[in-house]
Amino acid sequence: MRGGGPLERAGLALLLMAAGAGARPRPADQPRSNVVLVACDSLDGRLTFFPGNQTVDLPSINFMKSHGTTFLNAYTNSPICCPSRAAMWSGLFTHLTESWNNFKGLDPDYVTWMDLMEMHGYRAQKFGKLDYTSGHHSVSNRVEAWTRDVDFLLRQEGRPMVKLRGDRKQVRVMEADWRNTDKAVNWIKEEAVNLTQPFILYLGLNLPHPYPSPYAGENFGSSTFLTSPYWLEKVNYEAIKIPKWSSLSEMHPVDYYSSYTKNCTGEFTKEEVRNIRAFYYAMCAETDAMLGEIISALQDTGLLGKTIIIFTADHGELAMEHRQFYKMSMYEGSSHVPLLVMGPGVREQQQIPNVISLVDIYPTMLDIARIPVPQNLSGYSLIPLLREKAESEMSPAGPRPSWVLSEFHGCNVNSSVYMLRTGNWKYIVYSDGSSVLPQLFDLAADPDELTNVAIKFPVIVHSLDKILRSIVNYPKVSSSVQEYNKQQFISWKQSLGHNYSSVIANLRWHQDWLKDRKKYENAIDKWL
Repeated sequence: MRGGGPLERAGLALLLMAAGAGARPRPADQPRSNVVLVACDSLDGRLTFFPGNQTVDLPSINFMKSHGTTFLNAYTNSPICCPSRAAMWSGLFTHLTESWNNFKGLDPDYVTWMDLMEMHGYRAQKFGKLDYTSGHHSVSNRVEAWTRDVDFLLRQEGRPMVKLRGDRKQVRVMEADWRNTDKAVNWIKEEAVNLTQPFILYLGLNLPHPYPSPYAGENFGSSTFLTSPYWLEKVNYEAIKIPKWSSLSEMHPVDYYSSYTKNCTGEFTKEEVRNIRAFYYAMCAETDAMLGEIISALQDTGLLGKTIIIFTADHGELAMEHRQFYKMSMYEGSSHVPLLVMGPGVREQQQIPNVISLVDIYPTMLDIARIPVPQNLSGYSLIPLLREKAESEMSPAGPRPSWVLSEFHGCNVNSSVYMLRTGNWKYIVYSDGSSVLPQLFDLAADPDELTNVAIKFPVIVHSLDKILRSIVNYPKVSSSVQEYNKQQFISWKQSLGHNYSSVIANLRWHQDWLKDRKKYENAIDKWL
């Protein structure tokens, strides 16, 4: 994956459309494959292979594994909704698109891979959750991100909880996702089947993202894991692992901030933790069923053999690992995403250990559509891995690097965070690299990421930090984000005028804020 400076949209579009040099020839008479991308929200990628797959029955994912390829080490480029999706739709790292938080994504007219496929003769259709452009999500979400450097600690979420709905016959729990799945199925059966051109179909699902918790204030936090008995029966309770937690005093300072703001520093019984995880896995089972509906529709219409199906997620879900729920973390539960591919030319029953990330979706889509892949992208096409091409047949830009980059600049974390994943190592660095302790995990020896060995292996830390700095000048980026946050907050505060004190007090952190309004307003004034 390549680095480089921020690119203007128009310049990027011209590069993408004009970059014909070096593209490898393909038979002109061979029809281009249709493509279906199903992207869900918050699915832990480790559930798609052993031993994670022992916890819940996911027949559609298992079907894709049997008839296609599973990536064992796929990662988000930013473990939060909008920045992650901005990376996937642009093919560029987060620091290049400057998608700093859920409010700051791509511009609405950004040229995505789907736009290019449509320009090159594909029929394009989208249903469901997109969430890669700027201007969305709650006021709380953006203010929490802007004020993360303020010297205060406030709970920003409701305490994670479970809720059972309906009975053993209730299959459709997440109605909005099912409606969008129905629309996609009908489109396949009524329109796609009659097309004379190839198509690209996108379905975005909200599941298995937790549901809103109305008691949590403005726009609600989303801390409710909700399902029906029908889906809960798909979960193997005996296989549910209760995560080990460090004591609060031993937690990494950034982890403590995250756990506190996510309302997870209180007491939780093992039964509570097991239930949160079980309900989350049940929500994953419902997600899997929607994927199954798409596969069945393609099978029923005779399109399955002509269509490449890709299944992934924007990020994972911690589900109480490291005393946290949600994402916004570089730990595996949050950053490791599913990526399965099946279809024409894709090897069956293949498991690929290479580290890859969501920026690879963009060049992969162009490769499938036989559109020349530009060299200014952060990602690399997955087609050589899917088809086991020789190194010489890989991207003109050179062989795929042995690392992936993820970064986070949003809410619930009081620092910019950067993760380099390569070999067995995961290196996590914060802010300027020196003001906060870095973390190093050996995932082969410590898959649960419980032992930070950064002090034990200073040579490895130095080596990985050198690689990271060659990709991104992270101290400079962190400083830019701090300045952005402050300027955005000042503009927002000024726009509210006399209403400022009332509005800021009643965001998601209202339960803590209202106990001492003056204290927290003073802390913000001091920061400004």
